[in-house]
Amino acid sequence: MKPLSLVTKLMTGYLKSSGKLGAVFKTVPQIATADFDYMKPSKNTTFTVGFGKAPMMPEDITKKKYYVAGYNINNPATGILDTLYAHAIWIDDNTGRGGVVFVSLDAVGLLKSDGDIIKESLRDFMNETGCRSINILCTHDHAGIDTMGIWGPLPKTGRSAEFMTTVKQAIITAVKAAYEDRRGGKLLLGRVEVPDMQEDIRTPVVYSNILTRLRFVPNDKSREIHFVNFASHSESLTSENSLISADFPAYFRERIYEKTGAETIYFVGAIGGMISMRSHAKTMPEKIEGTKELGRQLADYALTIKDEVELKANINFIKQEFFVEAENIVLMAAAQLSILHTKKYNSDEAKLGYLLKTEISYFEIDELKMLLLPGETFPELVYGGYLSEEESATGLGPEANPTPLIEIVGDPNLLVFNLANDEIGYILPPNDFLLSKDAPYLDRAKDRHGRGHYEETNSVGPKTAVKIAQVVKEIMETVNKTKSANS
Repeated sequence: MKPLSLVTKLMTGYLKSSGKLGAVFKTVPQIATADFDYMKPSKNTTFTVGFGKAPMMPEDITKKKYYVAGYNINNPATGILDTLYAHAIWIDDNTGRGGVVFVSLDAVGLLKSDGDIIKESLRDFMNETGCRSINILCTHDHAGIDTMGIWGPLPKTGRSAEFMTTVKQAIITAVKAAYEDRRGGKLLLGRVEVPDMQEDIRTPVVYSNILTRLRFVPNDKSREIHFVNFASHSESLTSENSLISADFPAYFRERIYEKTGAETIYFVGAIGGMISMRSHAKTMPEKIEGTKELGRQLADYALTIKDEVELKANINFIKQEFFVEAENIVLMAAAQLSILHTKKYNSDEAKLGYLLKTEISYFEIDELKMLLLPGETFPELVYGGYLSEEESATGLGPEANPTPLIEIVGDPNLLVFNLANDEIGYILPPNDFLLSKDAPYLDRAKDRHGRGHYEETNSVGPKTAVKIAQVVKEIMETVNKTKSANS
């Protein structure tokens, strides 16, 4: 996310003249503690899995202005490099509880308000098929079409209502196609280290270089389905680009299909802070070819996976909604001006008076533990490796930060998904969260070490990481209590 520094001049006068951020949509509702949908493991190893995809391109792409999301504002698309898609996978553990669906969009992000509308439109499908969970995630594609609104010709939104209808229909089509495609087979878990493709451009250098794959092998020997998670921003085309593209994931999926005939659904891991692919390309033609090669190279790593574990057919999950405090005055002003289409909730206890509702989901597929998080999580919040008191921007030590999520969940192999069911921006460790004193959330701060603090301007506030860790802790308490009661 790189749009909001230019919003400052447009928004500041509005906020000062109004003296408030305007009306909210609702008062704060109570959110109940969710239940863990749990069943004891069985010896069954047969899953029922299906794959679907649908193009996500407007028919009038060459006639109407659509804005490239993820870099500069007001960057109209000038052409198409490759097609954007919605991909979906249906996975049923055959325990009689119903299947679960994961959707991957070639998009920079999707707000919860939009995701909830799309899920509601699939309510009849869920009732008819017994589907018990739908999750919509994004690849954080910086060369996709603006799905959030903040990359348009400010103060107008860059979000096209017509395109959002296209997105909605593509998701529905892909989900239904995945259900129709379902077949029985085995689900194999494998991992591979990718030692030389990522970079972390913000201190500390912490990230996962593990590509994780679930490989579905159908009993009828037909086409396989690959479910892949890897941590990197999809931004290899860089800010000079004005072509619509799914970035390197398009060529990752293409390479897998060319080599194996398998269809692939791709998800991103913990990418905040910022985790991107290494590239030495200088010119746009080089960047285009480099992006294609990055996708192919990553696919080649995936295809080296050999030591796989066959998973037992048992899927347990919990989805917990919760509120985060919205302290970012620029984001709230953008919401007030309908640049961002998000719901705000009033709270006298919040600094600005506003909360946003988001969600976290936790899944267990046999031994594999998966955590679906909104936004872009700094990897040290997941794996540890916080800055010391001497190194941090604030002078605070690591004790100011929450317990790393792998410790809360109790699994060093925890598989994290970002941009899951919401996009709330960057999620940063509190001891390295620094705002400009003169214009917080408007200008980038520079710390005592001379380091810039861009990501804070695109976060909802400094309390988000602690809140997320708290919710994950509560989720795990529910999970463990449920397991104990059913032991």
